[in-house]
Amino acid sequence: VQLVDSGGGLVQAGGSLRLSCVASGVYFNTYNIAWFRQAPGKEREFVAAITHFGGDARYADSVKTRFTISRDNSKNTASLQMNSLKPEDTAVYYCAAASLITTTATRWAYWGQGTQVTVSS
Repeated sequence: VQLVDSGGGLVQAGGSLRLSCVASGVYFNTYNIAWFRQAPGKEREFVAAITHFGGDARYADSVKTRFTISRDNSKNTASLQMNSLKPEDTAVYYCAAASLITTTATRWAYWGQGTQVTVSS
């Protein structure tokens, strides 16, 4: 399974970004997809996850009202729409795939290479 995430960049506080994750080498709709993030000096933390067919999504409390995770199984892609960004959202964002859903990063089997999101104040 290969995951390629993209869409990061530099944005001012209050702005928006949309991250994308493209999968190959896999039956995409057999995997749950998640986004994690890791800021310098901090552990990788759960951001959001979506089930195989998009019927259920879960969010970290810190992003619940601002971020939206989605997927398009016909295109083997997942996205994370991030609105009302804050400086504390600055991190490298990673998409991940697994057969389960958990907020524990080590239990996700496959990972993208990461995309940097920087929010300036």
